[in-house]
Order: sequence, then C-alpha cells, then structure tokens
Amino acid sequence: MDRNAKPQKRALTPRGAATKRRIVEAAASLIYARGVERVSLDDVMEASGASKSQLYHYFDNKDGLVREVIELQASRILQTNALHFERLDSFAALHAWREAMVAANRAWGGVGGCPLGSLANDLAAQSEQARRQLDQSFAAWGMVIEAGLSRMKEMGQLRSCVDARGMAVAVLAAIQGGILLSKTTRNSEPLELALDMALSHIERHAV
Repeated sequence: MDRNAKPQKRALTPRGAATKRRIVEAAASLIYARGVERVSLDDVMEASGASKSQLYHYFDNKDGLVREVIELQASRILQTNALHFERLDSFAALHAWREAMVAANRAWGGVGGCPLGSLANDLAAQSEQARRQLDQSFAAWGMVIEAGLSRMKEMGQLRSCVDARGMAVAVLAAIQGGILLSKTTRNSEPLELALDMALSHIERHAV
C-alpha cells in the first residue's frame, strides 16, 4: 500500500450531494452578483444555510468552491446551448437560438454579464488553475456550436469548405463581446448587433 497516496473521497449520499449543490448554487449566485473577491465563505454560509463544518467537509478552501462554481456555470450554459445546437437543422433554428440568447441577456438585465465571462474577468489573471478550467469551459461551449454548424454542413445547408471550428470561435467571441458591451450599457442592443453580424457571416456560406 502506498502511504503517500491521497485517500479517496467517499461517494456522497443523496443528502450530502443536495447540501453540496445548495452551497455551490448559493456561491454561484453571490459571485455572479458581486464578483469573486467580494464574496467570502461567511457570505456563502449565510446564503446557503450551511455550517462551517459542512462547508469544509465539501471544499478544502474558497478556491475549491470557486472551481465548483465554474463547473456549475459551464454546465448550465452548455445545457442551454445544446438544446439548440444538438438539433440545429436550419437557419431558422439558428435565429431561434439567437433570440434565446438575447432573451436571456434581457432577463439578466445586463447586470452580471455572461457567468463564464465574468468569472474569466475575475480569475484569468489571478489563478492559472482557474484560467485553465475556464479555457476548457469555453472550448466545450465552442464545440457545442461547432457540432451544430457541422450538422448543417452534413445536411448540405452550408458549403463543404466551411471551417466550422473557426466559425464557432468567431460566434463565441461575438457573444462575449456583445454581452460585455450590453453589461456596460444596460442594453441588449450590442449583443443583438454582434450576433446578427455573426449569423450574417454564417449565412454568406449557405449553399
């Protein structure tokens, strides 16, 4: 037996998993509203109703909790986008996704911006581990978009020469830039214009 090996954590009970998720969701809401630096573990305990012993049972420190917040926010975004791109079969469906993105931005009121983008702004220069995790999260988001565009290529709606990966990166960049400007203006118009430009570029490659 390797004495230096780290002990494996036991699988969580359903109750334990629910408690952990409640803590992560509370932390995610607070961090989205205030930013990472302005949220303390005491704030998270108060918002989640968790005790200090519970908090440290699930997370070694604040960094560990923040990593779980990144994972949660990434999973939410991927699930939402996958609903559209996994069955993307027309330009009309692409525009329906555009409308959903704009509607979500309006629902946020432009205050918090993109949950992942806000985390990247807070953490990319502060934590290499968080930066890598965020990079992987954005890459996964791009892959969801790329898969949808590739589907349109296979269906003969986009030219076979289309670089689906490059287009996906451009669309993702448009989303982030548009949401950032919408956040500062408290108006969804920058996001709408950015998405319209991205979709117009895609449509120029229609068969």
